[in-house]
Order: sequence, then C-alpha cells, then structure tokens
Amino acid sequence: MTNYAEQVADDLLAIGAVKFAPDEPFTWASGIKSPIYTDNRMTIGVPKVRQNIFRGLADLIQNAYGDVDIIGGVATAGIPHAAWVADILDKPMIYVRSKPKDHGAGRQIEGATVAGQKVVLIDDLISTGGSVLGAVEATRQAGAEVIGVVSIFSYELPEGVINFKRANLTFKSLTTYSQLMAAAIKRGELNESQITTLKQWQLNPKQW
Repeated sequence: MTNYAEQVADDLLAIGAVKFAPDEPFTWASGIKSPIYTDNRMTIGVPKVRQNIFRGLADLIQNAYGDVDIIGGVATAGIPHAAWVADILDKPMIYVRSKPKDHGAGRQIEGATVAGQKVVLIDDLISTGGSVLGAVEATRQAGAEVIGVVSIFSYELPEGVINFKRANLTFKSLTTYSQLMAAAIKRGELNESQITTLKQWQLNPKQW
C-alpha cells in the first residue's frame, strides 16, 4: 500500500516543485518572507507525480469525508486535481473563482448545482488559508455545506490553523511541511543550520 504522504513529499522535491533558500528568502504575494517556495503547478506536467497526488487525495477524501456529494477545485491550481479526483470518485465537480466573473452570467462557481449538497474543496496548498476560505464562503453562500478542505501540501502555519477554526471547518493535507523537511533531510538537501532556520520561520513567518 502506497504511503502517499511520503511519496508525494519525495515527488515534490524530485521534480523541483519545492525550493529551499534559507539564506536568500523568497517573497510571497502576501509580502511574507519565506525560506521555502512551493510550486505545485509543476505536478500536472509529470504523469506519475500527478497520479500519486490525485489517488492520494481521493483516498484522503474517502477516509475523512466519505459522505461528500461534490468535489470542488479552487481556481486555478486546485482545478485539475479536483477533476481527476472527481473522476476517480465518480462525483460531480465544481470550480470556484476568486471572485465572480465581470461578464456573461457573472458566476463565481461553475459546474454542478451546489445548493443543499455536501462539498469538499481542493486547493494545491494551504498557508494561512485565506484564498481557500474565500472559496469556502462563496460556496456556502451558494447554499452548499462545505464539509472539508483538502490540499496537496500544507505549511502547517499557526495562523492557518486559527483561520480554519474560526471558519468552523477542518482541513487535511496529503503531505505537510514537516514531512517535506523529513524527506529533504533524508535526501541530504538540508544541513543543520538550514533545518533550524526553517523550523524558526514556521513558528512565526510574519516576524521572521
């Protein structure tokens, strides 16, 4: 039986989707300085990697949210994974934009009708949870019961945990920051100083 958490962590490192730069931090769109950058969009270009991801996500959803009616993808990075998972689970699918279209029917949610349905949303990663929780709120306003969020990867940031708790929602990730670090250490990609830096950053990214 495949341990998808370990496999996907190793896959992300192997294809260069994760980059560590403790000495030359990246700047996220939010302005946060980070010693790690994760680009899960790269995974859709590697068949074996994406297969491990969507099979792992399908297993995760079946185990944690087995009564789901609809699989949703958060635009844009969550959409392809949601499509593959919905296909495996034989469920209807939606995707949720960050805001309603400014033309046509002006919809924010495309695909199946969600009113009265139990929905699980998929995003590529979770940091503070801001973008995916915006999608959660839009889906709830459309009349759905969002029963959970799943992602390929989670930074395990304290702020993200707090934000999901405020939203009265649980989230599950296929692999995590801790598991990714363990895989990188096993591969010899991090030294002791870099490991210390990465652990310190995770505790308080905004003050790092």
